[in-house]
Amino acid sequence: MKIAPVGHALSLFFLISYALCLAWGAVMPVEWHMHSAWEAWLPGFDFDSPVTWLLGAAETYAYGWYIALIFVPLYRYFARRAAV
Repeated sequence: MKIAPVGHALSLFFLISYALCLAWGAVMPVEWHMHSAWEAWLPGFDFDSPVTWLLGAAETYAYGWYIALIFVPLYRYFARRAAV
């Protein structure tokens, strides 16, 4: 398993989910918004400030890489141990 494909796949998955949540928040009533969850996970993100949406997108993409950089070596380690 290579880090680059996993990093890009996770990052795009999170970015698409983030974009869908922003779109959801734009058309649904406030009670159904997910902005409080995003604000807790993304430092500097504020749903009411469209300028911070790009910051949130960059942070979301970075989280995908963070997970890949930790997950792939762990996966490789345990896959090698299981093969022995």
